[in-house]
Amino acid sequence: MNALLKNRIAVSGMFLMNGFLYASWTCRLPELQQYFGINNAQLGTVLFCIALGSIIAMPVSGWLAAIYGSDKMSVLFSCLFACCIPLIPVFQNIWAIRLIFVAFGMCTGSMDVTMNGQAVLVERLWGKSIFSSFHAIFSIGMTLGAATGAFLSRQGIVLVHHLAYVAAAALVTMLWTGRNMVKDTPHKKERREGITLKGLMLIFPFGIMGLCCMTGEGSMVDWSAIFTHTVVKQSLEVSSWALGTFGISMTLGRSFGDYFVNRFGKFRMLVFDTAVAILGMCIMLGFPQVFANFLGVFLVGIGLSTIVPIVFSSAGNLKGISPSVGISTASSIGYVGFFIGPPVIGYLAETFSLRLALGFVLMLFILLFFIVLLIRKSLTTTS
Repeated sequence: MNALLKNRIAVSGMFLMNGFLYASWTCRLPELQQYFGINNAQLGTVLFCIALGSIIAMPVSGWLAAIYGSDKMSVLFSCLFACCIPLIPVFQNIWAIRLIFVAFGMCTGSMDVTMNGQAVLVERLWGKSIFSSFHAIFSIGMTLGAATGAFLSRQGIVLVHHLAYVAAAALVTMLWTGRNMVKDTPHKKERREGITLKGLMLIFPFGIMGLCCMTGEGSMVDWSAIFTHTVVKQSLEVSSWALGTFGISMTLGRSFGDYFVNRFGKFRMLVFDTAVAILGMCIMLGFPQVFANFLGVFLVGIGLSTIVPIVFSSAGNLKGISPSVGISTASSIGYVGFFIGPPVIGYLAETFSLRLALGFVLMLFILLFFIVLLIRKSLTTTS
């Protein structure tokens, strides 16, 4: 096996474990909520702690990766992320829970930044676009994590043991991936690229598109199981499969996304994506029966699957703007939605209802659809 293929498999393994670990605990959120004894608003605050930790850590982890190399930092942060997982159900004190989730957010946010940096390096060495494949593997990891959670829940495995098992599996995987990452030369004097107001205005719509999409993705990851349990009135085991369904649909969409983008172009693909996501949310919220719920979740996953890769690719290919500046700016705005969206849903759910709260996500999808129509020219020039 040549070195480049080992690099790709190693980075893929990191994306796989990231999705696997995240879904392993989110698929059992209904149980965690009962275990902690907290309402939707309090759960929203706990999820906000993840957002807070991630937002604090992401710029710092990027700086550390520039100094010490993304290969070393991605392994470090992935191991810390795995070690945080078993701590989630240890305490029931609300302040201890919040502190653990802040640390959890710092680890997962840092892992996201550094493993995507490794993915960029592999793509450059590979010589063609393969970025979507890493995100497809992340979705496969989420599906496997949700399936594992559903199986262990059915077997009566307690949360502490479940999360300890998956953390151990992740750490063993990291022992191999750490030896096969792309060697990233540290840059002790990091180059700082400026961006004009005009350049920022060009990137901003893509950042808002990423924000809308990733808010929807984060909300589906954290709330689809709870929605299925509390609104659709399904068992905890069945509810955990809502996240699995979302992961499967995201995986399918990302696996074939590059083919359809090359065939139909970015603009048409985004119009299709947003329309499908809107339809899925309408079905899910309008018909709270088990079949309609899972169909809606599946369609939302299909719709969202290729939006972020298209958005980041477009932002990185805007004329007159450095690709690194375009992608980093758009992704920073987008990740705010992924982490901030779920706790906002919690606050809205406690004030109104979870069904109405997820209507906020539907509104963002509609906004996304109109932004796509407004920036058609930009999408055409970056294709």
